[in-house]
Amino acid sequence: MADPLGQPGRDQIRSRQRARRLALASIFEADFGQRTAAAVLERHLAESEGDPEAIRFARLLVTVTVDNCDQIDQRIGQLAPQYPVVQLARIDRALLRTALGEVLHSAATPARVAISEWVELARMYSGDPARRLMNGVLGRLSRDAAGSTEELVGGAANDDAGVPAG
Repeated sequence: MADPLGQPGRDQIRSRQRARRLALASIFEADFGQRTAAAVLERHLAESEGDPEAIRFARLLVTVTVDNCDQIDQRIGQLAPQYPVVQLARIDRALLRTALGEVLHSAATPARVAISEWVELARMYSGDPARRLMNGVLGRLSRDAAGSTEELVGGAANDDAGVPAG
């Protein structure tokens, strides 16, 4: 495993991908209101083999997402006002919340890497419209933070920031 501040090795990349899936599943299940995201995550961790890096990173993602959920929801509303958070499908809401949690509140991964990973997870778990929404929201967030309109993951920036039309 590589130093968290250095270049990630293959094992660390796989661990973080697994951690993102675990965190996403926990945030998604918690949205049904039966258990907290932390409790759901601990159940998932108890049922699976223990990769220390995946466990650490999944806990970090769940913690930053839950602790900053109101701020994250407000940011989603600013970045994609035509998609109110409460009206999004639960999986799309969980994807966006967890992705913004990582990008805004975790310095563990470069933003471009996190954006690419979350766009791919959105495509896998929800389909192409969610992928476009994720790319648009995270792309707009990245541009706002950088103050530029440089090329984004998977294509050039455009006026609607990749957010699909209603």
